[in-house]
Amino acid sequence: MKVGEKWVQEGDQLIHIKKQDWTPNLEHAKMLREAGCAEFGESRLVGTVDAALINEWLKEAGISWDDPARSEVIKRKMLSGEFDKLRVWKGTY
Repeated sequence: MKVGEKWVQEGDQLIHIKKQDWTPNLEHAKMLREAGCAEFGESRLVGTVDAALINEWLKEAGISWDDPARSEVIKRKMLSGEFDKLRVWKGTY
């Protein structure tokens, strides 16, 4: 959830600073885990990730939203363990 943003000009550069609060996302994933909402027949809810966070992952990897490699970047990040608190289903895929 976006908390705030501001634009700062340094010389001839314009810098966009965004603040995010990920607490609601973490609490939502925790509630889904505790409620056992990870499995739906043959489907699995791997995790809940905000679009702003996915955007940062894609920028870091140098990939656009419409690139087919997007799913591999998300999969790698979700399985890395670094974002374990966003995971609902703890299996691998």
